[in-house]
Amino acid sequence: MKTLRKFISRGLEALAGTSFLIMVALTCWQVFTRYVLGRPSTWSEEMVSYLFAWASLLGASLVTAGRGHMNIPIVVEHMKPAARKAFAILGEATAFLFSAVILGYGGVKIAALAMGQATSSLGVPVGVFYTVLPLTGGLNMLYTILNIADICKQEKGA
Repeated sequence: MKTLRKFISRGLEALAGTSFLIMVALTCWQVFTRYVLGRPSTWSEEMVSYLFAWASLLGASLVTAGRGHMNIPIVVEHMKPAARKAFAILGEATAFLFSAVILGYGGVKIAALAMGQATSSLGVPVGVFYTVLPLTGGLNMLYTILNIADICKQEKGA
């Protein structure tokens, strides 16, 4: 399982990093076309917006992979190890449920609805850009399952 997690995480890191580099290049292009050529590039601005959303959601999946989601440990730190483990599993199950309902199911619905609407500058169906929602929903669900398996494997005293 660690090999699968590592493989997917490396791919996500590459995608998020590449997306960031493309955003930087496109933003430089926007500045050049606006101030040097005097004709701002509208398509690049739109593309940067969509790439930012993709990079953010892919980054959120990486956070899920490392169990870095938001928590308030002050209460859990004072619990016995078995209760800590139960709360860790509950947190992962909650993340799984959110990913399944909001990102997975909701993402598929919104992407399908938006396929009939084209972006203003790129002319691409908006739904294409929304496919990142179910994609990251599936990744998050996979990561939460792997996280639960890791939590269950921890020693009793940990």
